[in-house]
Amino acid sequence: MIYPIVLYGSPLLRKVSQEIDLKDPELKKFLDDMFETMYVSDGVGLAAPQIGKSIRIFVIDGSEISKEHPELLGFRKAFINPIIVEAEGENVTYNEGCLSLPALHEEVQRPSKIRIRYYDENGKFYDEIFDGMKARIVQHEYDHLEGILFVDRLSPLRRKMLRGKLNEIAKGKVNAAYKTKVLK
Repeated sequence: MIYPIVLYGSPLLRKVSQEIDLKDPELKKFLDDMFETMYVSDGVGLAAPQIGKSIRIFVIDGSEISKEHPELLGFRKAFINPIIVEAEGENVTYNEGCLSLPALHEEVQRPSKIRIRYYDENGKFYDEIFDGMKARIVQHEYDHLEGILFVDRLSPLRRKMLRGKLNEIAKGKVNAAYKTKVLK
C-alpha cells in the first residue's frame, strides 16, 4: 500500500511518536508499505509520522543518492524504537529537503557523528555509530519522531523569510510528484 505523504502544517508532524510493540503482527507489512511509499516518492528516508502514524519507526535507503555519496550504496535499513544517545563532531552544513515540505530545500547544520540504539525489522537490537551522510539522514528522520522538522533548525530570520512558502504547503497548495495530504 502506498500512503500519501502528510504535509507541513499537520499537527501530527509536531507530536512525539510512541514506541511500537516489536511483536505487532502488522509490523512487517507496514515496513514494506513504508519502503514502497518512500520509493514511489523518490525519498531517501521516510518516518512513520509522514504517513500519518505517530509511531517510532523510520526507513532509509541511500541508493538514490549513492552516485554523489558512494558510502550510501546498500545503506537500506529500518529503525524501530530508535534513540539517539550521542551526537558529536563538528556541525556540518548540507542542503536538505523533506517529502513533507515539497520543493523546499535549505542549508541545515547537524553534528557529523551520532550513536543510535534501535531494533531492525527482525527484532534485532543495534547500538551503532554513524557519521557523515549516514548520520545526517538518520538525524533528519529521527527528528520526525520527535516532532521536529528541518525548518525548525533554521535561523528565525530564515524561517520568517520562508513563511509564505510554508503557509502555501500547509494549505496543500504545492505541486508534488507523489500523493500528499494535509491533516488538521
